[in-house]
Amino acid sequence: MNAPFYDIFKSYEENYSLGPLGLKKLKRPIFKKTKPKYSFLGLPINLPFGIPAGPLLNSKFIKSAFDFGFSVSVYKTVRGDIFPCHPFPNVLYVKTPKELHPRETPRLTAVATSPLSGSVSITNSFGVPSKRPKDWQQDVKKAKTYERKGQLLVLSFMGTVRKNQTQQEFIEDFVKAGRLASQTHVKALEANLSCPNIGNEGLVCYNLDATEKICRLLRKAIGNTPLILKVGYYKNSKDIEKIAEITQKYANAISSINTLQVEVVDRDGKQALPGPNRLKSGVCGSAIKWAGLRMVKKLNKIRKVKKYTFEIIGVGGVMTPYDYFEYRKAGADLVQSATGAMWNPYLAYQIWKHEL
Repeated sequence: MNAPFYDIFKSYEENYSLGPLGLKKLKRPIFKKTKPKYSFLGLPINLPFGIPAGPLLNSKFIKSAFDFGFSVSVYKTVRGDIFPCHPFPNVLYVKTPKELHPRETPRLTAVATSPLSGSVSITNSFGVPSKRPKDWQQDVKKAKTYERKGQLLVLSFMGTVRKNQTQQEFIEDFVKAGRLASQTHVKALEANLSCPNIGNEGLVCYNLDATEKICRLLRKAIGNTPLILKVGYYKNSKDIEKIAEITQKYANAISSINTLQVEVVDRDGKQALPGPNRLKSGVCGSAIKWAGLRMVKKLNKIRKVKKYTFEIIGVGGVMTPYDYFEYRKAGADLVQSATGAMWNPYLAYQIWKHEL
């Protein structure tokens, strides 16, 4: 078992520079050429499956994702200005229960060198690093050249939290990032609202007032470009109803979930990831599938009752073709996998064979 899309034993900068070297050792899958029979955001796609924002750092990773059949691939979240990565290491294996519920299990133990037997769960802590806008804009345009028939490149973006920043300043920065992202002329954009809010008080998407203000201004800034809202896990049904309403007003699709946050320590009970504000970090992989599925089911129910037209992207714990079909049955128009794809680059091919 390895992670060819991202080498966790190398730094972020090394991965960014080298690309997914592990894939060069693997035989590229062969897909029978057929007319795309699915659609997403009104665009034809070969398979309603792909990789969310996270593992695909740049155009090198996007090319590999498309080569291995991940039809809808999201370029890692960019910002309106340069932003550094958290210190190495950035990915650790973690020991989790079958289902991770943060209230019941607020702390996990990291197992740095290899996964435990069974399904993979990891913690990742990058801090959403970003190159200068002119650099990532140029690279996104290069990534667009790898987009072939039935494939869709999505660009994810977010605002930057700064010290002594007002909410309005944060909103303006978020919209600035969206405007810069739209200048690449990708066919679809994703607003990453599942990132830290002002004062590190949670996720942007949990502040529904700020979320609506951001989305209203984004729609004006990006015109008619299809927009996806990336959100976290909501415990409160009323909050899910509100984010569904916001999505219907200003966006075209909603993507859920990102990660579940808990404290991560080493075997001695000490903070596993070095540096300030890194005791808590996001966990993804098989242990969070329950949360992603629950969100998709609730969003789909609201969509049917309210007769909303937005599409739903199911993310979280998709490690096997069975997980993919479970999400589709729950109401996901598109399914994406980060951890599963990182550890199994043939996952899209395996799903495609089942879909034949």
